[in-house]
Amino acid sequence: MKVTVSTLLAEKIHHIYSINIHATVSDAVKEMNHQGVGSIVVLDEGKLAGIFTERDVLRRVVVPGLPADTTPVSEVMTREVDTFSPDVTVEEAMAHMNKYRHRHVPVVRGEHILGLVSIGDITRWLSRNFQNEAQNLLSYFTGTYPEH
Repeated sequence: MKVTVSTLLAEKIHHIYSINIHATVSDAVKEMNHQGVGSIVVLDEGKLAGIFTERDVLRRVVVPGLPADTTPVSEVMTREVDTFSPDVTVEEAMAHMNKYRHRHVPVVRGEHILGLVSIGDITRWLSRNFQNEAQNLLSYFTGTYPEH
């Protein structure tokens, strides 16, 4: 059975944490800390303009010594954002995220953001799926598997 990322989104609390493209780095970091997330979607008039991550803070703000209070997030965000269609399978998403070392990827339909899938979401889903599969095999081999 091919499970899609839309299944993962359906299991999550639907909060898409975002910030306006004109916000400062300080505003973005405060919001990320407040929400307890490692990335935040950057919107320009409601449309996906980029993503701002902890990695962006370290590489593009801290290392060059930019002032967080005055640097616009638009200058240091990741502009080329990979996105997934809701029909991408969990396996395809995991392979892509591992290959490109992305921890957060927006799921979009057209220009509409449906949610954000993290590598943690995928890991939790796989872990739960493997636990269920192991329990089913154990039940089958011990004769306690339910009959149809």
